[in-house]
Amino acid sequence: MTDLHLDNSTPTTDFSHAFRSKQYQITQVAKHFMTRKQSIVKELGTLEASMSRKPLTHHLAPHDDNPSLQSSEEDLPPFPDPEISSCILDGKPGAKIAYTYYPASASRPHRPNPFSKSLVVFLNGMVQPRASWDASLQKFLEKRITNRLPYPALLTYDRYGQGDSDRDPDDPSQEGPSHGHDVQSVVHSLRQFTLQIWKEHLDISNPTEFPCLIFVCNSIGCALARLFAQTYPGTVLGLLFLDSVIANTDFVSIWPDPDAPTFDSNILPPGTKKEDVRSARINMAKMFHPDVPSREGLSRRNLATLLPHADSPKLEGYHSEGPYMTVVGHDWETFADQTEQGALKVPKLLTMTYVNPVWQRYNEGLTRITDEGKAIGPIVAVGSGHFVQVDKPGFVADELVSLLDRVVNQVKQIHIKEY
Repeated sequence: MTDLHLDNSTPTTDFSHAFRSKQYQITQVAKHFMTRKQSIVKELGTLEASMSRKPLTHHLAPHDDNPSLQSSEEDLPPFPDPEISSCILDGKPGAKIAYTYYPASASRPHRPNPFSKSLVVFLNGMVQPRASWDASLQKFLEKRITNRLPYPALLTYDRYGQGDSDRDPDDPSQEGPSHGHDVQSVVHSLRQFTLQIWKEHLDISNPTEFPCLIFVCNSIGCALARLFAQTYPGTVLGLLFLDSVIANTDFVSIWPDPDAPTFDSNILPPGTKKEDVRSARINMAKMFHPDVPSREGLSRRNLATLLPHADSPKLEGYHSEGPYMTVVGHDWETFADQTEQGALKVPKLLTMTYVNPVWQRYNEGLTRITDEGKAIGPIVAVGSGHFVQVDKPGFVADELVSLLDRVVNQVKQIHIKEY
């Protein structure tokens, strides 16, 4: 099991952290491209077989002397119009959930959409609303449409108390930050929400049929996706984790206690002092401790109890197999810079020494909650802090494309030896 233990015995220099971070990034990029190569090779084989069954004229390159064969933007499928709306969940009258929905690309007899029974749901963190995914969605759709590739239905939404949505009608307090409902309540509402959206938008013969879900999630959204897959086994086909919350910590205990009798200032990285650690602990507690209420009314008090380990339990996905996964972590340098320059004011070296290594170990554990070979990562979103969809929307689009390729081609991760 993966538990978080802090080793304060050896000070670490800025240079060694930077070297280890870059070395790790190079290794993960190599893994990532090996897997993509396997996916591309398999897809080319499928394309070659498809070409052998079709008239050659369907695959001729455009010629200047034959305008009828020229390719232009007019030949591309139309960009889908999003449905920006809201719905009221069964059993929760009077409270609207705001959402944005893009329909799947058309499925035709000669060119079926392999994602016609899939739904990609984007799960927000606790700060960014559904609008934070807009740029990633645009870039993803541009890639699929310009390459004439199919895509699944896409859904973003604001949880109760977030963005354009109403507060949860079951919350005792309807104003201000609170602990009105927990993560398990969010999971139950998410299932009802996806089921209602699926029934309303997709033409299916059985209205009780549930879609194959692919979750793209950031921060606490990753914890919600894990709990959903645990609570409703057999429903989740793929997971893209973007800098998951560390669900089993209070964000204070990852720091050494400068007021403990055994504290030794000599363990601190160069240029930092005891007062910096004390300030970091206090500021972290004010912002991230589970006892801090949230504006949306979502309580994290029982999160560590529900998800005590990074690497367990194993998830049972679609067809009783583990879901395909990509685990992404923030860029150590960027995150440390943002933490120093933002409201927390934590010196960069302290974040590099005490926060980033813990987060990295947690992400490594997450890769083990699915079947062997089904997970990629942790890979680094280079140049991104915690909110990857905000800092690097193109990266998110690329990783979703890669995940869908693996899902449709059933490609597993290639294991290469690390040096």
